[in-house]
Amino acid sequence: MKSKMNTWTAIFNIFNCVMLCMSWFVVFSEAFTDGTTNSGDFFYFVTWIGVVLNVIAFYYAKKLNISVTGSVLGIIGSVLSGLSMAFAFPSIVLLIIAVVFQFLQKPAKGAN
Repeated sequence: MKSKMNTWTAIFNIFNCVMLCMSWFVVFSEAFTDGTTNSGDFFYFVTWIGVVLNVIAFYYAKKLNISVTGSVLGIIGSVLSGLSMAFAFPSIVLLIIAVVFQFLQKPAKGAN
């Protein structure tokens, strides 16, 4: 059985990766200008939405006996960038791997 929540979370994780790549340029340009705007807050907001969606996907994956690897990697990747944008690159790597596992939706080990 496939989980639509896993699929939509994987799509959001792709969007989150794009936003994290864009955040570097926005934050660096903001640092070299006056630095009074808080455009970085938008990227933190998107990242924390990713944490919530990955937690919900984790719940549904457990409920449907789907492997939770993608959801766990998504949670870790989102929390890392949610704590500091200094972790944006490791977050992107984790989120890309999470997307692959969330799209696969293999049965969990030991599931009937």
